[in-house]
Amino acid sequence: VARPGFIGVGVQIVQKEGFFALYKGLGAVVSGIVPKMAIRFSSFEYYKEMLADATTKKTSPGGVFVAGLGAGVTESVLVVTPMDVIKIRLQAQRHSMSDPLDVPKYRNALHCAYVMIREEGFGALYKGVALTALRQSTNQAANFTVYQMLKRELHARQPEVGDVLPAWQHLAMGFISGACGPLFNAPIDTIKTRIQKSPSSGPKDRGWNRFVRVTTDIWRNEGPAAFYKGLVPRVLRVAPGQAITFMVYERVYKWMIDLSQKVTVSEIESVAVSGKVVGKNEA
Repeated sequence: VARPGFIGVGVQIVQKEGFFALYKGLGAVVSGIVPKMAIRFSSFEYYKEMLADATTKKTSPGGVFVAGLGAGVTESVLVVTPMDVIKIRLQAQRHSMSDPLDVPKYRNALHCAYVMIREEGFGALYKGVALTALRQSTNQAANFTVYQMLKRELHARQPEVGDVLPAWQHLAMGFISGACGPLFNAPIDTIKTRIQKSPSSGPKDRGWNRFVRVTTDIWRNEGPAAFYKGLVPRVLRVAPGQAITFMVYERVYKWMIDLSQKVTVSEIESVAVSGKVVGKNEA
């Protein structure tokens, strides 16, 4: 029996669980997206600066790649893994959101975290952390490397634009670079999602054993193509998000640099004026 595709699954969810079931796990995503982006960009800039050439203060493409890897691991450990586990648990439970009598096990993101910690321990929030770190690190390595290369090329071709490219170009670069990660590491994401979707079956079903079991089950029961399930909706989610994120980041970053320079200039002027006043009084 042929399995339904991306649109078919969406139609089934709406028919069986109601339209708002398409937004299951939104609370976990919204509560995690702000700290995730803050950690991603701040850690990337930190690692990038560490890897910059001491003389030129510029970072090579290889350095950008490593900085992206570091940023992905950092965000995975601090926020992405718990957020993903909660989101997946909320999305995996099947119940009708239009029927008030159909009470789900997890009512919202906070309740899901509470129930998981109570029943499975705090470590349950970090199921699949190694695969999440691997996914996010390769995501951000590809993401930042492609973006920085495109940005450098466009600046070279348009020297007249100055420090900031037009907004639509940042959107386009962000979309292209954002799509590279999911295309590169779809199997990792599929295995990670299966691991985080359900509780472990016992003390031995953890870590490497769980990884091997899940991977083997997918290969034997569904075939190698199953490792790329959900690729289309993932690209459609990640790429536009990265496009908007990079465009906003570039604008905010430029605004903060300009603001800091204005503050520095005003401080220098105020010090110079106060120095002149003191000099006149002493005279």
